[in-house]
Amino acid sequence: MNALSSKYAGQNFTILGFPCNQFNKQEPGANGTEIMNGITHVRPGFGFVPKFPIFEKIDVNGDNEHKLFTYLKRNCPPTKDAFDPVLLFYLPIRGSDVAWNWETFLVDENGRVIHRAAPATDPESLSADIDVALSKAKGNSQQTVVG
Repeated sequence: MNALSSKYAGQNFTILGFPCNQFNKQEPGANGTEIMNGITHVRPGFGFVPKFPIFEKIDVNGDNEHKLFTYLKRNCPPTKDAFDPVLLFYLPIRGSDVAWNWETFLVDENGRVIHRAAPATDPESLSADIDVALSKAKGNSQQTVVG
C-alpha cells in the first residue's frame, strides 16, 4: 500500500487503513501506539511505517461490523466462496464477509465501490483500476482505497 501511496502522491487518491482483530486475533493491540508497534515490528514488520492514515480498530464483519464495511460489502461481490470458521472471531459468518486482513476496496469520487481485491492481492496490481478511475474523475474528485 505504501508503494501505491507514493505512486499516486499529489493526485486525487487516498489510502485508508482500518485495523481489525477478527481474523485469527492478528491485531490484538490497543488503538494508537500498540497497533502501530504491531504494524512496524510484527505484521508486516521489518520497520514498516504506513504512508497512509490508520484509523481505530473496528469490526468489519459480524453483528458489530462498522457501517462503512456494511456498505462496501453490499456494493461489491465477495473475494472468497468459503471461510474457515476456526480462524474467525465474529458471528454470524456471511458469504459477503471480508475474507481476511488487507482485503481492499477501491471507491470512486462518488462513493461507488468499483473494485474489491482479495487479501493476498499485490497492491500494485490495483494500479490499472486506479488509473482508470483517476482518468474518469474530474476537478477535485478523490479516489480512495479502503483496506
